Amino acid sequence: MKKICIVYTHHKLGDLIWQLPYIKAISQHHQTNIDLIVREKTQAQNILKDLKHINQIFYNDFRKGLFYWIDVLKLTKIFKSEKYDFVYILDKVNKPAIAAKFAKIQNIIGPGFKNQKKWLTVKNFLDEEDLKLNYSERSQKLLKINSINIEDKYPNLEIDFESLKKNNADLIFDGRKIAFGVDSFEDYKMWYEEDFIELADLLSKKQLFDYVYLVCSPEKSHIAKKIISESNKDYFIDCSSKDLQGIILAIKNSDFFLGNNSGPLNLSAALGVKTFGLIANDPVSELKYSKIEPITPPDYIDNIWTRKREGMKKLRPNDVFEQIKKKL
Repeated sequence: MKKICIVYTHHKLGDLIWQLPYIKAISQHHQTNIDLIVREKTQAQNILKDLKHINQIFYNDFRKGLFYWIDVLKLTKIFKSEKYDFVYILDKVNKPAIAAKFAKIQNIIGPGFKNQKKWLTVKNFLDEEDLKLNYSERSQKLLKINSINIEDKYPNLEIDFESLKKNNADLIFDGRKIAFGVDSFEDYKMWYEEDFIELADLLSKKQLFDYVYLVCSPEKSHIAKKIISESNKDYFIDCSSKDLQGIILAIKNSDFFLGNNSGPLNLSAALGVKTFGLIANDPVSELKYSKIEPITPPDYIDNIWTRKREGMKKLRPNDVFEQIKKKL
């Protein structure tokens, strides 16, 4: 039985979720379960533990400077101890390719951008023009030039829902629940707190929920707290202190999820929950390989980045409310 390892170095949860179809495709191509090496920040050991085609998940920090070679040595040690037949690298970094070469891996496959191609064992590489593609499209092309078929391009995440309830009993309420993803790694992608409050009021008047989970990272807990304090409503549930398993429970327990373009938005769609994405300042075309239903302003132009949060004001709560009503 061949041993396969897949390496993905991006730290954002959403970026890792985008790669799930390609991780599964590689597993199916080789007809064996794979190992995965990712950053610890993705919390992959928690969220991917129920995917049957993944064996082990290792963490590596993929740091720069002095730590660059320390991380290369860590990767080399993993590759040597596990004795992989194939190492796939799903992004453009050199570090895992160098480590695989040091470990004398016979098959090292990656996109081959710039210096990375020196460390790969294949002859087919992506073109420099392919750097303009989004991450999903790059991985699709990488697999295509290596004759790997992709059965489904949409991320799908399997979770043992019942196991999540053990440490999150405080998130279980009777009644209808929905979830708002109220923060983002990039501030310019965040809708304003007062707009979430106004939208909740509109949805409440139509009796579309009893409670609203506010999905938010601990680092930006002030956003959830501001929504609760300024709304003076008791139907908001602050999830900012919850780990990723608690967040997954809240999302999976919701009738629908609405939020900024961030990790929880991609997580919700992959979990099979009806998902609405608030998109005003970044390209909606990036979501075409997702089951996210985008909500955009009336004058929205695709493939344009606006790095100022003020652009999110173009999404008016009443317009968002009307679009949700049509799609529920």
